[in-house]
Amino acid sequence: MSAPLPWLHPERVQMLEQALSRRILVIDGAMGTMIQSHRLDESDYRGERFVDGHDSAHAHGDGCSHDLKGNNDLLSLTRPDIIRAVHEAYLEAGADLVETNTFNATAISQSDYHLEHIVYELNREGARLARAACDAYSAKTPDQPRFVIGVLGPTSRTASISPDVNDPGFRNTSFDELRATYREATEGLIDGGADTLMVETIFDTLNAKAALFAIAEVFEQRGGRLPIMISGTITDRSGRTLSGQTAEAFHASLAHSRPLSFGLNCALGAADLREHVETLARVSRAYVSAHPNAGLPNAFGEYDETPEEMASTLREFATSGLLNLVGGCCGTTPAHIHAIAEAVRGLAPRRLPVRDLAA
Repeated sequence: MSAPLPWLHPERVQMLEQALSRRILVIDGAMGTMIQSHRLDESDYRGERFVDGHDSAHAHGDGCSHDLKGNNDLLSLTRPDIIRAVHEAYLEAGADLVETNTFNATAISQSDYHLEHIVYELNREGARLARAACDAYSAKTPDQPRFVIGVLGPTSRTASISPDVNDPGFRNTSFDELRATYREATEGLIDGGADTLMVETIFDTLNAKAALFAIAEVFEQRGGRLPIMISGTITDRSGRTLSGQTAEAFHASLAHSRPLSFGLNCALGAADLREHVETLARVSRAYVSAHPNAGLPNAFGEYDETPEEMASTLREFATSGLLNLVGGCCGTTPAHIHAIAEAVRGLAPRRLPVRDLAA
């Protein structure tokens, strides 16, 4: 086995490892939930750059003659004030790590808006906004440094499953297509100042493998690396990902990448995730994370679990020795993150098996 590449930012990795060894760290909550609270319209998404139905920053000027509302990643360019404010609200609530506004900042997902040509920029600027917020709060609380998680979402396609029930052999994406778009996104996140990269909300392990392959290619090209975080999603009460794996099988498929953390997020509320988080805590040599939804969505697609209810459930995770990192996904707000941060304050983090931090 060849020696691992050096860290791109060794001092920040050391600070993160030190923090993880001392306490349970808190990840932020939902970005989409906070954006929805602003009730933005089409003009907010277009801003000045896309106001005339084209991209004024690019010579070919295409891709904006239809609605852009709902493309939350684009707000990093057109309403950076809102995205920065969301990051700051979560940091004020007690978050140690904030996730970049880049969940759909891949060419596959941006193709829905014909904005594939700005994927690198979306990731770079998304990371820069989070970096600026984290640096400002780290200066306020030097004993609690804050960190940027560069988010690589699952895309809107799956490499393992056919979207056509009448043609089970059909695929609407490929490993190489996923690899290319993840590579572009990774470049932007690193250049924008991410401390870690999180491949998250993984419903298809093959998609995740493409992401990890792309990340490795970028690291090799740059001659340095960042810590990697992996977070899958159990899609229903069957206890499996969409591509059919249990939490333990999912872990076994990706543990070779030797991530900083392995965890679960989205799809289910905390109570429904517990047994699967417990599985990861038992088998993983990495830190374990959980950032569940605020319960299951109701008939209106809204989330009803209160900050107090969610914090109480996650405190039990912590007292049972299951957690190193904890936060929230869909439906969570700064109030949820504040309650979770208070609930796990002073509780010991999950103890890790012996691990080589340099590897």
